[in-house]
Amino acid sequence: MNGARWHDLRLRVLSAVVLAPIGLACLVLGGPAWIVLLALCSFGIGLEWAGMCGQRPLALALGAAPVAAIGVLAAGFPGLAVLLLAPWALALGWLARGTRFPPRRWPGLAPGALVPPSLTPVELALGVVYVGPAALALAWLRADAQVGLANLLFLLLVVWANDIGAYAAGRLIGGPKLAPMISPGKTWSGTLGGLVAGMATGVAVAVVSDEGSAVPAAIVALLIGTAGQLGDLLESAVKRWTGVKDSGRLIPGHGGLADRLDAVLAAALVAALIVWWLGRGVVLWM
Repeated sequence: MNGARWHDLRLRVLSAVVLAPIGLACLVLGGPAWIVLLALCSFGIGLEWAGMCGQRPLALALGAAPVAAIGVLAAGFPGLAVLLLAPWALALGWLARGTRFPPRRWPGLAPGALVPPSLTPVELALGVVYVGPAALALAWLRADAQVGLANLLFLLLVVWANDIGAYAAGRLIGGPKLAPMISPGKTWSGTLGGLVAGMATGVAVAVVSDEGSAVPAAIVALLIGTAGQLGDLLESAVKRWTGVKDSGRLIPGHGGLADRLDAVLAAALVAALIVWWLGRGVVLWM
């Protein structure tokens, strides 16, 4: 085994062994436990986003936005929870106006080229859009008393399989880079390996549960896996844009919360749209 290829594997596995049981326990318990976990993760990602934008003084305001929206959703007002995010984002951008920000490097430009700092209020406000709807989607999906737990377990299994398959295929096969300007480590082999692993997991769930069939399960898993990979690329693009290597340092081997949950955030939005289309009470893989 080439040590350089797998240098971060041990830390990634240890972090997953510690954190996954906590997340799964809150998911299974549902109710307040799941809401509190979502609120903490959303708040943490908000703090990380503010830090990446160079706006730590406004970090609490950004982190509180999705937490407030989740609280309103939990109180039984989903429409109001969604509407809350837009004015909060506008207010955050307004608070950041006129602030002097440190110049930052723009990926793709010549060395030494700097981005004018005028976009930072917009970038800061976009943090609400980045984490808020996804957090609401995760809360809304779990609120389905009939199949909420099953649907979120399916979502997590597909995303995890996608992540593991992409990691393994990318390091074993290598080859052409997927988007070198955004994420130099990602390869086409890793992308395809992740999607195949996710689809295989979706089919396995359909077979084992004896609900649905292989084809719908594979299609839904492909949609969720694709969304997860796009979410991963989006977060990589944000880090390149803001000139940081990791969103934070909370999780050894992964970086920050956004580094670990980027795929889940994007996949949750797609899963919520599928559930909304199919109707409540229907498992995703049907």
